[in-house]
Amino acid sequence: MLTLDGQLVERNLVDLLHEADRLRTIEGSTPGEKVALIEFLLAICYASGTYPASAAEWPAWVDKEDAVRPAADWLASRPDDEVWDLFHPSEPLGQNSLLAPFLDEHGAGPAQLVIEQVGDYSQFFDHHHLEHPRPLPVAQAFRAMLTQHVYGPTGRARISGKATLGATITNLAATRLGTRIRVVALGSTLGETLRLNLAPLSGPPGELNLSWTKGKERRGFTAKPEGRPVTGPADLHSYLGRSVLLRPTPQGDAVDRVLLGAGELLSLKNEHLQDAVYAKKTDGTVKPLWASATRAVWRDAHALYAAVDEARSSEEGNDGATLYQRLALFPPEDVAPEPGQQPARRIDLWAVGLVAKQTKVITWVDGSFPFAPGLEARLYLAAFHGSEIAEYVAKALEKAAYAAWTVVYPNPNPAEAESQRARFDVRGRHWAATQEPFDLLMDETTMGEPVGECLLDYATTVSTAARRFLTEALDSLPRNSQGAKAQATALKRFDDELDKAQAPAELRGEKS
Repeated sequence: MLTLDGQLVERNLVDLLHEADRLRTIEGSTPGEKVALIEFLLAICYASGTYPASAAEWPAWVDKEDAVRPAADWLASRPDDEVWDLFHPSEPLGQNSLLAPFLDEHGAGPAQLVIEQVGDYSQFFDHHHLEHPRPLPVAQAFRAMLTQHVYGPTGRARISGKATLGATITNLAATRLGTRIRVVALGSTLGETLRLNLAPLSGPPGELNLSWTKGKERRGFTAKPEGRPVTGPADLHSYLGRSVLLRPTPQGDAVDRVLLGAGELLSLKNEHLQDAVYAKKTDGTVKPLWASATRAVWRDAHALYAAVDEARSSEEGNDGATLYQRLALFPPEDVAPEPGQQPARRIDLWAVGLVAKQTKVITWVDGSFPFAPGLEARLYLAAFHGSEIAEYVAKALEKAAYAAWTVVYPNPNPAEAESQRARFDVRGRHWAATQEPFDLLMDETTMGEPVGECLLDYATTVSTAARRFLTEALDSLPRNSQGAKAQATALKRFDDELDKAQAPAELRGEKS
């Protein structure tokens, strides 16, 4: 866990980067907080010139232990006039000191800084809980601020634009990662993780954003601005997605008041979405994968492997322009791992997203998926068919629930039909229970087990559990002829669906 006080942010980060290859990872209280910390460390690496020289050199550079130490040395040698103090009066780290005259009167309790504690990001909702003065320790406040910059959702800030910096300071735009899944390649150490996610550059690294009033000219708040161009990856990974100011306690070890308003808007291009994988929406448009409260991240894991497989098999060459193209630059192992053995190189693709319904934050979602160079085609098949099997079982459960409903409620009230069917609908339990066998499927595939046999075991596990969930839901039926008929009808419908010719072969006990 990163610890720091207001005046020692720089020193703590120096130590972290210096010891990066002796640390397993960096921790966060939420998946988004961990991503935000990694983002900030990537920004420092880019600003210091710590990144591979070319795509061709990237695989060897990833394996170079202590390759991120130059970032620590660069940070340790920063000039005295470069401020890394959270509570500096004119250049507070990551903040906008122009808010200082309004902080005491218009600020809120420090809970407003923590995404998960705000509630609804609409200024018209009751937010009395945000007035609580309980101080937030400095380390927590720093991490929460970084998370707001990266993942802050859309909404209306509680700050008064008329009384402060201008009308549009209340317009909270969704920040850079607030609307999509972010994929981070995780190595065996923090140092390897940083190297895996650092890309060679064709232009300048850009400026590191240390405060609102330092460096480039930033937006005003009298009118909504156009998104500003990104100057490079250091700028991208450290941009100030919120205009925020923190007030320290008299002892300086905690934050007791916060003022939060709209931040910078960026004009993003494809080169700024190097980790994105794309999916089609219901209206036919294509966008980067997004977080969903009803669709677990693992159900789209096959898209990650497909992106690497396409890069490796491309006849047009591989310029390493995306994370997946760079992963495809790792040479495949000469010999596939023996069944039950770990591959020579294993990387986890960690996908993280924030689910929000309009202005209300719902939950964080994440999933970690194993990758080994040369196994991407095999992993794609396992992930794709694993998701396909789970989807088919879910549809069979839905049809079985409908079959039970038609017997139990032969003359239903249309207004009650949905709640009546929900009595027998166990798809939620099915999806919750399927992630563990899916993770096992992917691990076994990575360890050299035959994909066909793994999928057969997976299909048996998933379908058996689903039938048990359905049976348990049907146990609530009365012990009479109608109840027995409904139970028999539903179970038969479920079994029949799994036996159909269009069902995935593994559900019929066959290899696809």
